[in-house]
Amino acid sequence: MQNLAHWAGGGPGPWILFVPLVWAAVVTGAVTVLRRGARRGGGGPWRPVGAGLPAGDSPLAVLGRRFASGEIDEEEYWRRLSVLEEQFGRTGKGGTA
Repeated sequence: MQNLAHWAGGGPGPWILFVPLVWAAVVTGAVTVLRRGARRGGGGPWRPVGAGLPAGDSPLAVLGRRFASGEIDEEEYWRRLSVLEEQFGRTGKGGTA
């Protein structure tokens, strides 16, 4: 009786082609799942821990929006900005932390 994995000549038959196809399907499925998770905001398993807030919700961005909308005056803006710089370090003004 002849096995399905052996061709008439004694070597592996055409069934051996299914092994790479199965691996290709597994890899394609894993890549698809990871890309969809990253696209939906999940960031995938490599997302940094501190990346919870969008860039527009940083304290400096909120302060800038409040100043631009007129909620606070210039004196209040500079006072709060100095407090944020003391707490979080320099904010990219060319100085050192």
